[in-house]
Amino acid sequence: MSAGEYCNREVVVVARDESVRTAIGLMRDHHVGSLVVTEQQGETVKPVGILTDRDIVMEILAQDVAVDTVDVGDIMSDQLVKVSAETRLVDAVSLMKQKGVRRLPVVDADGGLVGILTVDDIIDLLSEQISNLVGLINNEQRQERATR
Repeated sequence: MSAGEYCNREVVVVARDESVRTAIGLMRDHHVGSLVVTEQQGETVKPVGILTDRDIVMEILAQDVAVDTVDVGDIMSDQLVKVSAETRLVDAVSLMKQKGVRRLPVVDADGGLVGILTVDDIIDLLSEQISNLVGLINNEQRQERATR
């Protein structure tokens, strides 16, 4: 299992020179808590940062900054932690833990954005697998009762 197999490929993105108000609107319209900040480099769209709802609260609301005076680039996290699409899922989870991040942009060999892997995605995957294991146990018990 790789990060590329399980990442969400419908990533909501924003440019660093967009207003924070625009970013807030994107988060609301798409029901997401983060945006990947990207920039065009030749033919490739590359992730350069991430903006979370927490960034907005901590950097703008908590400090009583006028939202219309700030661009995404002013408050985004630019120490971006990302993984390649080929990264094993278990290694991506380990990196998330090590770096203390809940979201990992997933990139191709050229560094282009292909998706985002989130803790929520991983929890969904694990819960599905646990449910499958429970189903396996229930089926096994039913078969055993039917044969005895």
